[in-house]
Amino acid sequence: MTVPLDHDDPAKGTIRVALARIPATAPGRHPLGSLLLNFGGPGGRGTTSLAADPATFAKLGERYDLVTFDPRGVGLSEPVSCGGSQEVGDRVPADAASQLAALRAVARRCALHSGPVLPYVGTVQVARDMEVIRRALGERKLNYLGFSYGTRLGAVYAALFPRRTGRMVLDGVDTLGEPLAEQALASARGRQRALDRFLTWCAHRQSCVYGTNTRTAKERVDDLVARLDRDPLIGDDGSWFTGQDAVDAIATALYAQAAWPALADALALAERRHDPVGLMQLGGPTGPVPDAGDGPATVPADNAEAALTAVNCADDPDRSEDRAAPAAIEREIRDLEPEFRAVSEVFGPGQLGTVLACYGRPAGTDFIRRIDHPGAPRMLLVGTRGDPATPYEWTEETARRLGSAVIVDHKGDGHTGYGTSACVRGYADAFLTEGRLPHGTRTCPAGE
Repeated sequence: MTVPLDHDDPAKGTIRVALARIPATAPGRHPLGSLLLNFGGPGGRGTTSLAADPATFAKLGERYDLVTFDPRGVGLSEPVSCGGSQEVGDRVPADAASQLAALRAVARRCALHSGPVLPYVGTVQVARDMEVIRRALGERKLNYLGFSYGTRLGAVYAALFPRRTGRMVLDGVDTLGEPLAEQALASARGRQRALDRFLTWCAHRQSCVYGTNTRTAKERVDDLVARLDRDPLIGDDGSWFTGQDAVDAIATALYAQAAWPALADALALAERRHDPVGLMQLGGPTGPVPDAGDGPATVPADNAEAALTAVNCADDPDRSEDRAAPAAIEREIRDLEPEFRAVSEVFGPGQLGTVLACYGRPAGTDFIRRIDHPGAPRMLLVGTRGDPATPYEWTEETARRLGSAVIVDHKGDGHTGYGTSACVRGYADAFLTEGRLPHGTRTCPAGE
């Protein structure tokens, strides 16, 4: 589909957005038209996500055409790239000016490798692309199911086009208003909460390497990360495996409760045999994805990472360099470090490093931060209590901001609830297919 590069100035040219559709499997049963899905990110590809797991949405797919897309800057939709990794180190060193100069260099490299689309990524632009999709599909209103970052996207669409918003379900609800530092702190807290729940689960297994005392188990995980940062393990391929690599592997496994047994085994292997292979397998390699249709031969290997930063920065109006010199920024980061460590020794330091992710980039829009009761119809929000990525507090905050939301309080674990909870799926499917929406918060117990 062709959309304007800049919706505010169509004369600047156009870009192409890749879409995918699975036609309704039982269209004779009161067809409902099209349901647009976004599976998260920023940086996540809709086209490959739907192709990888259509069975989860089979009930919805009986009466809906399931439609998804790669948002601008992602996958086959004019992918952005920074020409490689954006890594410049996890902490601001003594020479903060050099660290900040490196961040500015990364921003310039991203602009060089991404082309003209980079200044026009961001959730507001993508939401306006969704309005073009609605018109192209011939739908009077947009029916939508969004996960994780897709909830931010759905909320912005509802704020921009409240009269065009149809039945909308947002699962794993993102924040709309928190600055980057507060988002990072909340993310560290949410991941630690999920880790604590995993360790409680592990303590009830006879084979748990950390035994039955959850307090000492938490201390031992903290110690494992610190120890591996001091003395990394060596993998079979000769690569070093550091404490921060372990943090990334643990965080990945916490996204789905189904991965908890593998995480328990991987931690036991690392502790008892000093073997990182289990944790290394949890992380999973990433690389270029072949293109199945028109467009570039491959999606850049760093596209997901580059798009994640680009979109988050386009959505955030705050910039440290507008307020302070490098020495002041260094003090700000060092002043924040105790608070981040108090929240989580495991996840706090890494999340603190994301506070400066947008340094050197233009300030983003303040539209998302200003959303307040836009007048959209009632919608369904799902928050999971043990979610490591989108803390439950964000569900309540976004519901207040939208002013027209019913919450499903999922007491389970993992990131989002639709794919793992029949109870959540029942509420979501009933609303999307029948328009039935309960009044007041509803609860879905863990495991149901």
